[in-house]
Amino acid sequence: MKRLQKYTYVLLLAAALAAPASAKGFFSKLFGKSSTTSAGAVGADREQFMLVSAEEMDKAAQEQYAEVLKEAEAAKTLNTDKAVYNRVQTVARKLIAQTGAFREDALKWDWQVNVIKEDTVNAWCMPGGKIVVYTGIIDSLKLTDGELAAVMGHEISHALKEHSREQASKQYIQQAGISVVSQVVGLGDVGQTVLALGGQYGLTLPFSRDCETEADNMGTELMARAGYDPHEAIAVWKKMNELEGASVPQILSTHPSNDSRIANLTTVAETVYPLYQDTQKKKK
Repeated sequence: MKRLQKYTYVLLLAAALAAPASAKGFFSKLFGKSSTTSAGAVGADREQFMLVSAEEMDKAAQEQYAEVLKEAEAAKTLNTDKAVYNRVQTVARKLIAQTGAFREDALKWDWQVNVIKEDTVNAWCMPGGKIVVYTGIIDSLKLTDGELAAVMGHEISHALKEHSREQASKQYIQQAGISVVSQVVGLGDVGQTVLALGGQYGLTLPFSRDCETEADNMGTELMARAGYDPHEAIAVWKKMNELEGASVPQILSTHPSNDSRIANLTTVAETVYPLYQDTQKKKK
C-alpha cells in the first residue's frame, strides 16, 4: 500500500508540472505553489513548484562559479581588459539596482560580475547573482550598452525567477516519474529511454522555452527601469539572426526561435517603454 501511495504521489506531481493552465488551480491547492517574483509590469508572478531548496542551489552555484573563475584565472582570461570589465560592471550595477521591482531580497544578494576573454557567444547568471560575460558575445554582436543590458538583464532574470531551481525540481519529478512508470508497467531500459525522450520533447523543452521567454520579458523591464531603451533588446536578436544564419527548428530547441523572440520583444518593449521614459525625465 505504501509503495502504491508513493507511486501515486510522484505521478500526481508529474501531472501537476505538466498540467495545462486550466488545471493549475487544482494542483496548487493539492501541493502548494508560490511565485519567486512579483509581477512587475510584464506579469512575472507565475506560480512555481520548488522541490529543491534555494540553499542547495546557491551553494552549488557558488562552488561552480569559483571553479570557473579559477580556471579562467589560470588561463589568464579573467578580466583582462579593464575598459571592457568596467563597462560590464557599470551596466550590471544599473540593472541590479532595479531588481527590487521583482524581488526586494535580491538587492541584498552577493552579486558578483566577471568577464572572461573567450570567443564564446554567451553570458550567464547563476543562482544568487553570480554573473559571467564572455567577450565573444560583446565582440561578435558589437553590442551597444543598451544591447549588453538586454543580454545581462535576461540572464539576471533567470536568477531572479530561480529558473535553475525550478528546472532541477522538474527534472527530479520527471526522472522519478519515469522510474515509477517503468516499474509499474514493467518496462526495461529501452522503455525508459522512450519515456525519457517523450518527456524531453513534450515536457522539458517547452518548459525551457517558457523560461527563456519569461527571462526576455523580465530582462527587458529591468533594462527599461535602468535607463536603457527596451527596443534595443529587439536589436540583439536581429544581430543574432545574422550571426547564426540557419537556426534549429523551434520545436527541437531549448530556446524560442529568434523570430519568435523578436515578435514577443516588440510587444514587451512597448509595454515597458513608459518606464524608460520616466528615467529620461528624471535626468532632465
